[in-house]
Amino acid sequence: MNTSLPAPVLHTVEADGVKVFYREAGSSDAPVVLLLHGFPSSSHMYRHLIPRLATRYRVIAPDLPGFGFTEVPEERGYTYNFASLARTTEAFVDVLGLTRYAIYVFDYGAPTGFRLALSHPERVTAIISQNGNAYEEGLSDGWNPIRTYWADPSPENREALRGLLSYEGTRWQYLHGVSDPTQVEPESYTLDSALLQRPGNAEIQLDLFLDYASNVALYPAFQAYIREHQPPILAVWGKNDPFFLPPGAEAFARENPHAEVVLYDTGHFALETHAPEIAAEIHRFLGKLA
Repeated sequence: MNTSLPAPVLHTVEADGVKVFYREAGSSDAPVVLLLHGFPSSSHMYRHLIPRLATRYRVIAPDLPGFGFTEVPEERGYTYNFASLARTTEAFVDVLGLTRYAIYVFDYGAPTGFRLALSHPERVTAIISQNGNAYEEGLSDGWNPIRTYWADPSPENREALRGLLSYEGTRWQYLHGVSDPTQVEPESYTLDSALLQRPGNAEIQLDLFLDYASNVALYPAFQAYIREHQPPILAVWGKNDPFFLPPGAEAFARENPHAEVVLYDTGHFALETHAPEIAAEIHRFLGKLA
């Protein structure tokens, strides 16, 4: 990596009774970009993006509860659902005193970030969605086993999803749709897989699979927020994503006709193969808003 780029600094802060681990880089008085990761990753997925954005922005990337190096004390009695993830993220934002920020949302980070926007629309300066979905047409057939679990949360249907938590399942998510898998650093999926294997974490992830139905139920509210507030939107999308399809990116233009969509010939974790290109698009996009 270019050593002239700002290096991320690692922090932990208590918010909502949770010890939130986060990465930060950039000037403290620069405009804020809040990076929200997805399953099964953490702020580690932004390791190549943070320095590239931090030349102009204060970039902050927390690990959501249940992921990465954020610690949830057992006595906290935490309920792992998306409403809780959003509440903790909002508490984190408040502890850091962030009152205006652009949000980069990916995968689970999308329903988390859109909940933040519903709660405080005045804070959101722009939305960058990287395979962060808010439309039914963005959901592929890859969701069918999880939809089955939504319709019937039986022990059998829960068990059928455990393969998604295996090393092979995590590696597949990183490599599917990538033209040259050697571009994907193996420490990415290896770290994610190791963290998924921590005691009790599988049940957390299965609970979140079930609760993802609450996000789909909120899609109309997310869309109404976009229609009413017209946040600037940039969708940068790995077009070969097995879970979130390009129509989910293109649908943003229904609510905001000025939404911009850029598709890349890669998979779900587009930053693994296209971090420089995506960083350049974000600089161009946010630069127009300055």
